Amino acid sequence: LGNHSSATEFYLLGFPGSPELHLILLATFFFFYSVTVMGNMLIIVIVCVDKRLQSPMYFFLGHLSVLEILIISTAVPLMLWGLLLPGMQTISLKACTAQLYLYLSLGTSEFILMAAMAVDRYVAVCNPLRYNIIMNSHTCIGVVIVSWVFGFLFQIWPVYATFQLTFCKSNVIDHFLCDRGQLFKLSCDDSRFTQFILFLMAVFIIIGALIPTIISYTYIISTIVKIPSASGRRKAFSTCASHFTFVVIGCGSCLFLYVKPKQTQAAEYNRVASLMVLVVTPFLNPFIFTLRNDKFIEAFRDVMKR
Repeated sequence: LGNHSSATEFYLLGFPGSPELHLILLATFFFFYSVTVMGNMLIIVIVCVDKRLQSPMYFFLGHLSVLEILIISTAVPLMLWGLLLPGMQTISLKACTAQLYLYLSLGTSEFILMAAMAVDRYVAVCNPLRYNIIMNSHTCIGVVIVSWVFGFLFQIWPVYATFQLTFCKSNVIDHFLCDRGQLFKLSCDDSRFTQFILFLMAVFIIIGALIPTIISYTYIISTIVKIPSASGRRKAFSTCASHFTFVVIGCGSCLFLYVKPKQTQAAEYNRVASLMVLVVTPFLNPFIFTLRNDKFIEAFRDVMKR
């Protein structure tokens, strides 16, 4: 990479503001990070130890929690370190490459897993008698393997193409992580074609994950409406509400951040959108999937008693 770039390291500006504001942000994001890691770890542990949660829905939820822990850990610890110390945060070219690659790869895997969870909910609501046959253990394991492998393979070229650019304007990134849009701003090369290809790839991933989700929920809603009893409708919808909420928050944030032909948006825009994807969504995951889930709450109580 050093042969193609004049910059061997970058400086992350992080967040503007006074030292007092930085301390407030440090405490806030440390709280978010701690709750995210502990909450998602709790989900993983309970799903693994409680036999009542040995179903495809919770199997996917466990892997989603692993992804959330890894995603938030790609950038937040370095961001906290930058808030703790005055001045700009230094990151090497290799570390910047690794951070961007892990962040994008894990995010891609998460989108595929979210689409799989939507299809799982469709089969559970619309084809309950065939659920155990369709969503068997081999299918679930295969879906998880595909989501992980595809995510890490799909993002090789985008990250490679980004770091083939010549960064000669500056080595200061106006962000708290190695943001691709800010890296394009530092390049002296004409990156419009690369940005357009990356835009198409982002559309392929995000819209590609949304299509099966939208189709699945269209069938789910039409099936729920036909259920005669109000309690039955409420029970059927409760099994899907958590996943639907998570999709709206996660996909909405990524649509604003990545699905745009020009990647070089304002730094403030990228910071806010990145915080939604990296911090807020993983933080909400444990609450969205557990607070209204009676089976999970019961399993949690039993584990605590043991």
